[in-house]
Amino acid sequence: MALVADIADLHDEARRWRHMLHEKPELLFDVEDTASFVADSLRAFGCDEVVTGLGRTGVVGVIRGSRGPGDVVGLRADMDALPIEEQTNLPYRSKIPGRMHACGHDGHTTMLLGAAKHLARTRNFSGSVAVIFQPAEEGGGGGREMVNEGMMERFGINTVFGMHNMPGIPVGSFAIRPGPIMAATAELEITIIGKGGHAAMPHTTIDPIIVASQIITALQTVTSRSTDPTDALVVSITKLNAGDSHNIIPERVSMLGTVRSLRQEVAAAAAERIQALCTGIASAYGAEAMVDYTPNYPVTFNDPAQTALAAEVAADVAGAGQVESNVAPIMAGEDFSYMLEERPGAMIFIGNGDSADLHSPYYDFNDDIIPYGVSYWVRLAERALGAG
Repeated sequence: MALVADIADLHDEARRWRHMLHEKPELLFDVEDTASFVADSLRAFGCDEVVTGLGRTGVVGVIRGSRGPGDVVGLRADMDALPIEEQTNLPYRSKIPGRMHACGHDGHTTMLLGAAKHLARTRNFSGSVAVIFQPAEEGGGGGREMVNEGMMERFGINTVFGMHNMPGIPVGSFAIRPGPIMAATAELEITIIGKGGHAAMPHTTIDPIIVASQIITALQTVTSRSTDPTDALVVSITKLNAGDSHNIIPERVSMLGTVRSLRQEVAAAAAERIQALCTGIASAYGAEAMVDYTPNYPVTFNDPAQTALAAEVAADVAGAGQVESNVAPIMAGEDFSYMLEERPGAMIFIGNGDSADLHSPYYDFNDDIIPYGVSYWVRLAERALGAG
């Protein structure tokens, strides 16, 4: 195991950064205070260039190596929080009602800041490191916005890497895989229009709740009966709005849901099947169904060569026995996928230990993993840029 030598000295300072960020969570693109703290910190560290306002509120810092020109490696962290009311009793719990860092982006930002501070001091590499801090990972597509504004070309980024904490993986461990590691996502909105009326006279109505119930059940067959069992697909209805009274059959029902897959072809086939089931079932009952299927984040796809590099670096940091190099993919989405569509790279999971799950009101990023994350970023940049 080879943690970076001076990371222990940085750990207390980084913990303070993390707790400060945790107390003041910001949502989507409205991360002005977080971005300002990041940019001010990068300037104080001595980054050669600090650019703000990319993808609306994203920040990129450039650190040039002392060994001359070379490639540019991008290291990415996310800054935004979630609209969740925190239920922990931590002394640094969120001070903003209804907002919480429930996915660990405060920790991701902290670890990359720690790496930037070390790299700006040592510069033991050729070429440059671009540290990327993006807004709006939680549904806003901040990574897409930064890519669309020409970030890769502007900074000459050749490869790009991401890291996400993962509850259930032990502290001091990493997990990665080549190919698809996180799913493509899509948002599903279904509206059923029937004929409302008195609940005591259902024969005079077209009950959209009955139609919706049949559709919800039928949608489960999109995975079980319309998709190859070797392909991963999730279709989940997560919200249903219907009616206002105990004695009125409503005119309309609306449903929200999500679709997740590891291959774009599977997602396209699922979209067609969902449309056919909804309209067909509604028609059979004399109702009408309107389906809005909106693709969101693409598959997070790890380049095999860059995955091998990342796994080697993780093993150097944590020990060979602490790196799972073919972890099963997960069906959560990640807009780092947009950066991986533009440049080869890899997303790696770092263990958060036995913590509450991501997006739980009881979750907290584990400060004990900060040295491992900072060391991984530093070693990865140095290895990718020729420090040996």
